[in-house]
Amino acid sequence: MRIGDLARRAGVTVKAVRYYETLGLVAPVRLANGYRDYAEPDVRLVREIKELGRLGIPAERTRPFLDCLAAGGPHADDCPASLAGYREAIDELTGRIDALTARRTALAARLHEAAHRNSTVRGDAMTEFHRLPAGLPVPEDDGAAAHLPGLAMPPLTLAATSGEKVRLDEPVPGRTVIYAYPLTGRPGTDLPEGWDSIPGARGCTPESCGFRDHHQELAEAGATRVFGLSSQDTAYQREVVERLHLPFAMLSDPGLDLVRALDLPTFEVELAGRTTPLYKRLTLIVRDGVIERVFYPVFPPDQHAEQVLGWLWAHPA
Repeated sequence: MRIGDLARRAGVTVKAVRYYETLGLVAPVRLANGYRDYAEPDVRLVREIKELGRLGIPAERTRPFLDCLAAGGPHADDCPASLAGYREAIDELTGRIDALTARRTALAARLHEAAHRNSTVRGDAMTEFHRLPAGLPVPEDDGAAAHLPGLAMPPLTLAATSGEKVRLDEPVPGRTVIYAYPLTGRPGTDLPEGWDSIPGARGCTPESCGFRDHHQELAEAGATRVFGLSSQDTAYQREVVERLHLPFAMLSDPGLDLVRALDLPTFEVELAGRTTPLYKRLTLIVRDGVIERVFYPVFPPDQHAEQVLGWLWAHPA
């Protein structure tokens, strides 16, 4: 086949094919008239180069994968050299992530310093999210979640920080733990005024860190999925997931659709100059699409993951 046919079938440009030739990755036969003649295996090679490039492996480093195909392997990554290529790419990405994380941390520190340099509220108590201040009011059980055990999860689909869409009523193996929280703080941004005086409001970051630190144990106890849930948008939640290194996704419910579907408890605060309803802190344990257990109220939030873990161990599925 001609070079244009190869490029079209592989989904690349003619210029890309010629570049691969200069690297020695594709070697067409030359006809008597000087034209390049490509065979069916060349289509597979070019497609493989394109797919590896999409994953961040440049054409110059695809040789081990192409050699694996040339050796008769059914897949380009069946060979040890291919696996080494994956590891090298992952190590490079990890290094970039670490560097970007360090830069973000430095920027957040500067933002925090600049935001409070001339503030009349020196906000360590308002911006130190990892620790719970002493003397927080304890929330009381007002019965607002008593109706939840035994209810089926509604057919709602929420956006997750992983990029997926999560259907809440979809049965999955094992149990799903969904901890709902009002909002997480962010470095350089004060929490709503009077936040610490609202029973059960403070502690979203320590709670999330608890589920992070016990994530493996929760999985071993039968929690095949763990989600955080709030009304904050996915972009805001994604910053929290990355900053706290959470091994699970957050679900965003900005319209409080789940609140209406299950009649979940909320409270109101002033945000950006307007009264805004937020989730009250509670946790749902779901099995086969049905709410099996509810934790409400949740206190103290920094110990809540251990409470959930204890219940799971005591009630094996």
